[in-house]
Amino acid sequence: MTIKEKFDRLGIDNAPGQEALQKSQALELRGEKLLGPAVDFSHGDVNAHEPTPGSFEVFADGVKEGAAQAYTPYRGRKSVLEHVAEKLSAFTGAKIDPAEHVILTPGTQGALFLAMGANVVPGDKVAVVEPDYFANRKMVEFFHGELVPIHMDYTNVKTGSGIDLKALEAAFADDVKVFLFSNPNNPVGCVYSYEEILTIAALAKKYNVTLIVDELYSRQVYPGISYTHLCAQKEIPDNLITIMGPSKTESLSGYRLGAAFGTAEIIERMEKLQAIMALRCSGYNQAVFFTWFNEPEGWLSDRVKQHMEIRDAILETLSGVPGVYAKPTEGGSYLFVTIPELDVSLHQFIRIVRELAGVTVTPGTEFGPQFLHQFRINFSQDKENAVAAMKRLLEVMERYRKQEA
Repeated sequence: MTIKEKFDRLGIDNAPGQEALQKSQALELRGEKLLGPAVDFSHGDVNAHEPTPGSFEVFADGVKEGAAQAYTPYRGRKSVLEHVAEKLSAFTGAKIDPAEHVILTPGTQGALFLAMGANVVPGDKVAVVEPDYFANRKMVEFFHGELVPIHMDYTNVKTGSGIDLKALEAAFADDVKVFLFSNPNNPVGCVYSYEEILTIAALAKKYNVTLIVDELYSRQVYPGISYTHLCAQKEIPDNLITIMGPSKTESLSGYRLGAAFGTAEIIERMEKLQAIMALRCSGYNQAVFFTWFNEPEGWLSDRVKQHMEIRDAILETLSGVPGVYAKPTEGGSYLFVTIPELDVSLHQFIRIVRELAGVTVTPGTEFGPQFLHQFRINFSQDKENAVAAMKRLLEVMERYRKQEA
């Protein structure tokens, strides 16, 4: 594979926020009018859901402090690491040593890249769930691993994710080295059951598989749903990294804050990689971690409630439309929407919707090549705008619905 081929396969056309604003501006310049205000469902709207109170003030204090906050050790500043380890220990139930088991990273995306880089060498078999976060597949390819997809039958399960545990064990037995998955799942929003998590942990330990668990949305779980932190179970594999951060639920994505914790040897390798990739999680930004888990009383429950209301309003908009389905989100702010067969391809439809309706969504093929009739939305938006945008999308969809012969 050439360098050009390697990077061509990464692709960023459907990455969050890449084209939505440019497209709407181009239409305005041509004198054309969108059917309504542009909505970019590829990422959350931090204007509609503002960052954690006090985050800017803490950041400003870090800037005023100067060099001590700007040039921290590669893993992060000691006081920040101690805060993060204490809060994550209390939240997950795992015992986390700030000196050995934690590294602060440039966003959870940075944590994911470091974790993969610290565990995958060319030729390694890496298992990923389908569907799951689109960058997982790209990183396996980037590090020249061999992708091993594990099916998740999310539409036909009442509780849990629907992951095929028999296929997972077969993959582990066939020399898979690393298993990477998100919980809650991105894009479906399902939460793994207690039994699924215990089985995954036991299988990884039995077959000596490294686990990388993306728990980015684990604070945004909806009422009635039980969440199990794999890192806190009695039987866990020797090699385990858990990734979290305040970028999504807390609307702090602009600060690029992530944290990874787990096996000391892996954290050490991640530190060495960070030292040559980005040096550290941005120094001034690290101060904002002090607002994480320190939100005003009731703030988090209110945020979860707000998102549940948006989710339900969008699901109501989709309900009753023939051929359209979305599993209700159990955690996070994503919906993976199935649509009927159209007279145009999925990618053509997504371009048409973006240009005619000002609505940007992420094609299902980013989460697995077989998802030709799905797209993902992040419903962390203004409620009225989000519902109106989905109505416009459905209106455009009807124009292109394939008619029966």
